[in-house]
Amino acid sequence: MEYRQLEENEIKDLESRILYEDNHIIAINKKSGEIVQGDKTGDECLADTLKAYIAERDSKPGRVFIGVPHRLDRPVSGLCIFAKTSKALERLNESFRTGSVTKKYWALCCEKPEKPGGHLENWLSRNEKQNKSYIVPQGTKDAKLAKLNYNFLSSTDRYHLIEVELLTGRHHQIRCQLAGIGCHIKGDLKYGAPRSNPDGGICLHARTINFIHPVRKEEITITAPLPRSWKGLEDVDVCD
Repeated sequence: MEYRQLEENEIKDLESRILYEDNHIIAINKKSGEIVQGDKTGDECLADTLKAYIAERDSKPGRVFIGVPHRLDRPVSGLCIFAKTSKALERLNESFRTGSVTKKYWALCCEKPEKPGGHLENWLSRNEKQNKSYIVPQGTKDAKLAKLNYNFLSSTDRYHLIEVELLTGRHHQIRCQLAGIGCHIKGDLKYGAPRSNPDGGICLHARTINFIHPVRKEEITITAPLPRSWKGLEDVDVCD
């Protein structure tokens, strides 16, 4: 199996974004705009780039296995875990499915939440044509219950940082539910932000993941550094 030859600058960039790696998993700090898995655009996805990188780095002559146990939306940045073995993928899939993985996101919002923290439960309906989710009344056909906890962390001169613990994995859940309490994520035009970001992304970042290693059974916590564009927030501590 032959993979694309990566340029030297691509290799250096990817290596600088590897947050954790062992024989079974690899964690990457995804950039806004990258896609995790192939889609209808035909753009190269992060999973395929990782395959090419590992094949070259480890001089692997055959097929490189990279499994995708969870995904981040294209405009979202942050921590993304890939499985390097089928055993790890199967077990990580089960961990994400059962909710035993703790996922925390940071959202830079245009408005400060009315309450400093809380729990949100909403029924969400996905509009496939618009690729957008809406908060709808309970009992709406095909609506799914979405749950999250949020906590206000700090403010800059213009924006407000909110930490979200995701309790369910619904389509555009954080974007939709935060907009529902009047906290529109910076750059997220689809959910009510007043203007776009220069790179076309949104200020939603998968910050930390805590999980039990699928093979070694040890507890692991990984944190993804913030994008450089999030000026003034580099020193904010993660709240317990």
